[in-house]
Amino acid sequence: MLFSRRGGKGPRRLLLSLLLLVAWKAGSGQIHYSVPEEAKHGTFVGRIAQDLGLELAELVPRLFRVASKGRGDLLEVNLQNGILFVNSRIDREELCGRSLECSIHLEVIVERPPQVFHVEVEVKDINDNPPVFREREQRLFIPESRLLDSRFPVEGAADADIGTNALLTYTLTHNDYFSLDVQASDELSKSLSLELRKSLDREETPELRLLLTATDGGKPELEGTVQLLITVLDVNDNAPLFPQAVYRVHLLETTTNGTLVIALNASDADEGVNGEIDFFFGSDVPLNIKKNFKIDSSSGEIRLIGRLDYEETKSYEIQVKAVDKGSPSMSNHCKILVKVLDVNDNAPELTVTSLSLPVREDAPLSTVIAFISVSDRDSGVNGKVTCTLTPHVPFKLVSTFKNYYSLVLDSALDRERVANYAVVVTARDAGSPSLSATASVSVEVADVNDNAPAFAQPEYTVFVKENNPPGCHIFTVSARDADAQENALVSYSLVERRVGERALSSYVSVHAESGKVYALQPLDHEELELLQFQVSARDAGVPPLGSNVTLQVFVLDENDNAPALLPPGAGGRGGAVSQLVSRSVGAGHVVAKVRAVDADSGYNAWLSYELQPVAGAARSPFRVGLYTGEISTTRALDDADAPRQRLLVLVKDHGEPALVATATVLLSLVDSGQAPKTSSLVLTGSQRAETALVDVNVYLIIAICAVSSLLVLTLLLYTALRCSAPPSKGACGPGKPTLVCSSAVGSWSYSQQRRQRVCSGEGPPKTDLMAFSPSLPPGPNISEENEHPGTNSDLSGNVSPTFHFNLALIKKKFNVCN
Repeated sequence: MLFSRRGGKGPRRLLLSLLLLVAWKAGSGQIHYSVPEEAKHGTFVGRIAQDLGLELAELVPRLFRVASKGRGDLLEVNLQNGILFVNSRIDREELCGRSLECSIHLEVIVERPPQVFHVEVEVKDINDNPPVFREREQRLFIPESRLLDSRFPVEGAADADIGTNALLTYTLTHNDYFSLDVQASDELSKSLSLELRKSLDREETPELRLLLTATDGGKPELEGTVQLLITVLDVNDNAPLFPQAVYRVHLLETTTNGTLVIALNASDADEGVNGEIDFFFGSDVPLNIKKNFKIDSSSGEIRLIGRLDYEETKSYEIQVKAVDKGSPSMSNHCKILVKVLDVNDNAPELTVTSLSLPVREDAPLSTVIAFISVSDRDSGVNGKVTCTLTPHVPFKLVSTFKNYYSLVLDSALDRERVANYAVVVTARDAGSPSLSATASVSVEVADVNDNAPAFAQPEYTVFVKENNPPGCHIFTVSARDADAQENALVSYSLVERRVGERALSSYVSVHAESGKVYALQPLDHEELELLQFQVSARDAGVPPLGSNVTLQVFVLDENDNAPALLPPGAGGRGGAVSQLVSRSVGAGHVVAKVRAVDADSGYNAWLSYELQPVAGAARSPFRVGLYTGEISTTRALDDADAPRQRLLVLVKDHGEPALVATATVLLSLVDSGQAPKTSSLVLTGSQRAETALVDVNVYLIIAICAVSSLLVLTLLLYTALRCSAPPSKGACGPGKPTLVCSSAVGSWSYSQQRRQRVCSGEGPPKTDLMAFSPSLPPGPNISEENEHPGTNSDLSGNVSPTFHFNLALIKKKFNVCN
């Protein structure tokens, strides 16, 4: 039955609970109420149960309760009717102070199922607080000497309400001396002051009582009052006096701490406490003055406590106030002007900018190298700076503006002499003692192709043995270029010309980089004794520069030609010599002559003759002249001698190794009656030829000696000039060429007048002088010649049995091609 009685409300409650649960889970919004402050107990606020959608019957079963954080029990809910009401006094000023918004936050909690609702109750302000002054009475002490329109601040009232309830207006009781001046900074903040309208006279009115009323803007209006008690004081009518209004002090910037700056003195005509004076810095004194100076309040002494720096602060203006101890106190001011004197404590500063480096060595004068600026933080003489350069540099400083200089070129540059300059700029001030600063500028000189390659000497002499191998290195030329980089890169080439019918380049070549000179083909002394040509050295600059050197290549003779036999007659041919010899000739009679020449020169062309003995034969009755080639009898011929004599004559030169030619002489021994009829004519012609030969040989010997003397003199002079020069490089192999200036009668028929110049490539020159006096066999006398009319002779015959010739031999050692 209980179920049936409650069956009508059960589904409805269940549905309502579900809806509330869904609303709780979704986070329902807050419920807002408002209530004025100071509302009485039980004042209706709102139907909270209904507004939350709760049934009154379920408030108790579901443990409905209200909680407020820190607000106590200001509000309460009647569980019987679900009404929120005021439970105790609500004071907005106590609850929220002067905040414009004030509300009470409530949490409504129910169980089964648990739910929490938030309710906000706004507390509205009412004009329940009158304006309140902090003190009931304010005392003001005003000297009777105060001037009209002087203002004296008065403390205003405060109202705990807000808005228009706290908007205050002030009124002052009517009087003849003061009026109320209200300055409003905003709607609620106002500054009050009394403005003097009539001069005070303590003897007439020693005290005034005024009532100040403050009224708020609430309904109804509330007001508050304060009593103003104004006491008119007897004046301290003499302020302290300084002897002068402005003091001037000069201090060096190096003044030490604790130094007395000035001792101030002020006087007060009053007596007693009104005449006692204290000194203070003015209230608006800058911080840097308080940092650097201090004042003794009793003595008035100002002392330095910081560091002065003229460059930072050149002067200080110190305001000092002298205040007496009267009541009210009176004061006066003076000014101290402290001028800081500059001391030369800052060295000049140098700045180098806009360097134009490197500088070409052909740069014109006055070319700007760099800009230099100087500065000195000091002043006056201490800040006057002069700039100088290190001496002996081709630069100078040109002043372009105050403390601005240009470093310019003053004289011509030569990179080959000096490639880099370390220019030191010195800035010195005029202080005492003076200070200086330096700055180094490294000026690099850029190379210009102004130097041609140069050889150590204008001419070189080179000696090369003939028959050199092709491609033989015969010499190395070297030229030095004083420039740098590509301007000093030297290449070598031949100065082409023709040598006879052939080009010079067919004989020699020069390596472009190393300067080595090569002989391209074997040289032949007999064809070319002297090859003179020029080698050009040229650098790689723009434009290129060059120079030439002359090379004289002497081709030295080698013993490469064997002696060649001459025919016995003018139109004959070389080979065997046939001659008829009478058996009646005596010892020493010339019966025949072998003639030969050598295409070589010097020792290689010096010929000697000797008979080749025949193996197993008897001793021959003939002999041959060592150097003449004349065959003569060694004894008288007899019948025992074979009628036909075959002689082999060996003709040798003096080369190394010696080359030999063989001549065959066939002699037929006949009786004196079988001699040819023309023998007398031949003998006569032979005698005339012998006489002519003697004359020719004499001239030839004189010429050879003259040429040899000239050669010796030339070699001596050349050796003296070459002593100080570096030795030339010769190349293919060592050799010891021997140069001969000598003669043995009848031995130099081809190359007696050749002349050689000698130069040694390495080692000191060695000269040997050898004199030869060859012993020549005595020639036949005229009678003997007449007895042998068939004797043959030529230009190489003996000239005189008493003739002696001294052979001068000059030998030097060289490095030449083999």
